[in-house]
Amino acid sequence: MAQPIAVVDAFTDTAFSGNPAGVCVLAEERDKRWMQLVAREMSHAETAFLLRRADAWALRWFTPTVEVDLCGHATLASAHVLWEQGLAAPGETIRFRSKSGDLSAARRGEWIELDFPAVPSEWADAPPGLAEALGARPKFVAKGRLDYLVELESEAVVRDLQPNLAMLAELPARGIIVTAAATTPGFDFVSRFFAPQVGVGEDPVTGSAHCCLAPYWAERFGRTTFLAYQASPRGGVLEVEFKGDRVLLRGRAVTVLRGELDA
Repeated sequence: MAQPIAVVDAFTDTAFSGNPAGVCVLAEERDKRWMQLVAREMSHAETAFLLRRADAWALRWFTPTVEVDLCGHATLASAHVLWEQGLAAPGETIRFRSKSGDLSAARRGEWIELDFPAVPSEWADAPPGLAEALGARPKFVAKGRLDYLVELESEAVVRDLQPNLAMLAELPARGIIVTAAATTPGFDFVSRFFAPQVGVGEDPVTGSAHCCLAPYWAERFGRTTFLAYQASPRGGVLEVEFKGDRVLLRGRAVTVLRGELDA
């Protein structure tokens, strides 16, 4: 039986920007190996797989090389597809069961709001080789459950960064978040995210990284709501709200491809 699949650009309202994710709404259980092969074939940062349960959607995410515990942009893309295909009612809050616990998505006008767990970070010694791998001197280094968070001197340094991905892949974390206070009018902070450890050189827009960035910048700015820009070559815009042990991530999404897998 052919398997429907969509490609959605997340955290953008313009096709061919933001972060593309594959989305498969499954009619029945499929094994992990098959999902990994599909993700490798799609070759996006993540491909999401959904299966309806009694009170929620089971949700799993795969990069081209591994299954991951948390992914924001593919969750946003999944919610977008469920509403677009009429698998969720227009005013319904969609609930997901995942490796990172219960997640949800709700419509807020033209935006989709994700309710994710906060991932606070703590000061950490810079791992050996970090500055050399980034090609920039860290202003501050912290470590969260998944990633290193590195504040750099300025937005310009973040935007101009050309890291050595092979060296970054040797560091003991899922990925490296680099960030700085924004100087571009209208934005509060900028970031980029590199995860060669899990087969993603630079992720265009990373929802899960903002679960770490939200508490970090809340402490520095003394407030809890932000407009953030991920300054990858594709770029993406997120509204971010820190709420204690949760983070609300808001973004838009555009479907750019619909098709079927014959395998």
